Amino acid sequence: MTLTLLSQPAPLSSASSAIPRADSALRLSLHPVPNRRAVVNGAWWPYSRDAAAELPGLIAAVDRLLDRVTLRISVHGDTWQSLPRRIPARGRQIRISWSRHTDPRLITLSFATGEPIVLLIIPSGTAADAAQATLKLTTQDTAGLTPDDILTLATLPSRPAARPTLRTVTAGSSAD
Repeated sequence: MTLTLLSQPAPLSSASSAIPRADSALRLSLHPVPNRRAVVNGAWWPYSRDAAAELPGLIAAVDRLLDRVTLRISVHGDTWQSLPRRIPARGRQIRISWSRHTDPRLITLSFATGEPIVLLIIPSGTAADAAQATLKLTTQDTAGLTPDDILTLATLPSRPAARPTLRTVTAGSSAD
């Protein structure tokens, strides 16, 4: 599977088409329609844990793809190396806030307008097939799935007949 590079910005709104947004150069995927029930709105597969090197590209891509202005990024403090307090971006300074009480697998981008988006961070050392499966899965409906569920489902072999679900039947119970 190869993700495609978008050539035009596309706003993330309820009027957006249902075509997933993906940027292969930055290894970024965004769900085309926001879903407040979903834990994540997409995924990002950075090349390293160096925040100073990785975040400027993410900010530029998200601003372009969503046609919004990123004002703040929130991360888990222990997840990143070289974590600055601010990142310069298109004539402004993006504030980077961090905590040790947030999920280290998530990054939140807040904007001047609209709801913030939450991205699942795929660890930089993840195998390409698993990372690409995760990028693809987060462009689908992930409502009700936790970050662990998404990562687990992305590593399962694909089934052509049906999408795997979280519903399980225990031994001795009936699926009726």
